[in-house]
Amino acid sequence: MAAKNDRVNAGGQRARAASKASAPGVEPGVAVDAPAGSAAAASAEPAFAGDTAATNVEPAATAVDSGEAITVGVAMSIPAPFSEVLDAVRASSGDPLATFIPAHLTLLGPTEIDPAGVAEVEIWLGEVAARHAPFRVHLRGTGTFRPVTEVVFVAVAAGISECERLAGDVRRGPLARDLHYPYHPHVTIAHDVPTAALDRVYAELDDFEALFTVDQFTLYVHGADGRWRPLRDFKLTAERLDDAASGGGGGDRGGSAPGSDGASVPPTP
Repeated sequence: MAAKNDRVNAGGQRARAASKASAPGVEPGVAVDAPAGSAAAASAEPAFAGDTAATNVEPAATAVDSGEAITVGVAMSIPAPFSEVLDAVRASSGDPLATFIPAHLTLLGPTEIDPAGVAEVEIWLGEVAARHAPFRVHLRGTGTFRPVTEVVFVAVAAGISECERLAGDVRRGPLARDLHYPYHPHVTIAHDVPTAALDRVYAELDDFEALFTVDQFTLYVHGADGRWRPLRDFKLTAERLDDAASGGGGGDRGGSAPGSDGASVPPTP
C-alpha cells in the first residue's frame, strides 16, 4: 500500500501492566466457537497478504471463478518498515500463522458470499472508498484481549474514529453482517501462543510507535489452500477536511498528536 511513513520505535521496555488498556473481544476473523489452536481457528483468521502485485490477482480470480461460495475479507495493510518489525515480533512469539499473516488492520473479517455477488461487492467498496479520505494512523504501545482470548496487539492511538467509520461503512450493503463484539481496530502481534510468549511480546513492543497515512484498503479472497489473496485495492478518494479548509492542496500535515482525532476506545461488553 502506498503510504507516507514517519517513524518507528520498537524498543523493549517493561510493560506498564497496571495502566495498559485492554479490551475484551475476539481477534477479527476467528470464529467465536472455534477452539483455540484448532485448524478451524487457524484457517479463520485472515492471512492478509501485504503484496497486492498483479502476480497475486490470478489465484484470487481463480477462487472467485470456482462457482462455489467464497469467503472474502477487507483490510488495510501496515507499510514498511513498521510491518517488518511487527511481523518479526509475531514470528518470534511462535505464532504458527505469522508467516501467512502480514501486519494489518482488519475492516471486515471473513464473510461468505456467492461468487456471483463479487461484482456487486466491488462496486460497493468502490463507493465506500469514494466517501472516505486518506487519514493518519498512530500505532502506539501494546494491549491485550486476555482473558477473553489469548491475543496481544499493538494499539491504535489515533485514527480510531476513521477506522470505525470506514469499517462501519464497509459492513453495510452486500457485506452487511453482525459483530459478536464492538469493532476495535488493532494489529495482532501474538495469538494463541504460550503465556510466557504473550507476556514477552507485550513488553517488547511496549514503546513501539508508528505514524503513517492510510490511503487505500484491499478486498481479499480466501483460497482452497488456506491463504488469503488480494483481489482488488480501493483508493480513498474523498477530500480531506483539513485540505478543504485550507483551500485544497494542504497534503499530509505530519504526525498529529495522539488522540487529536477525538476518538475514544469503543465500548466493550
